[in-house]
Amino acid sequence: MTAREHILRLERRQERDFNRRNLKACLAPFAPGFVGFSSTRHDRIAGRAALKKTFQHYLRQSPRVRYRIAQPRVQMFGGTAVASFYWTVELGGGHRVRGRGSHVFIRRGRSWRIVHEHFSRLP
Repeated sequence: MTAREHILRLERRQERDFNRRNLKACLAPFAPGFVGFSSTRHDRIAGRAALKKTFQHYLRQSPRVRYRIAQPRVQMFGGTAVASFYWTVELGGGHRVRGRGSHVFIRRGRSWRIVHEHFSRLP
């Protein structure tokens, strides 16, 4: 498996784990010093504990919340990779939130860790 394929697999696993409400698995690929921006708040998210609160926010919105990504693209820069994609969160009752997202990965030994995330809603 190429590094690009590995990153895509991690993104699909993230999608699956969120939809299964498995927060421990969702948080696993994020590096301890992770920093990011969420579509749900203006403030910077720093650390996995803050990210967990963001995940919990979405999961509280609906018992049937579903997260999907589309058109993922991975760019490789040596030991760094950027994955970008479009996302949709279905909150039930036909309500959907759509946006764009990106993850910055760094290679640590044989694994890839997310060090930065940026999600924004589409207008």
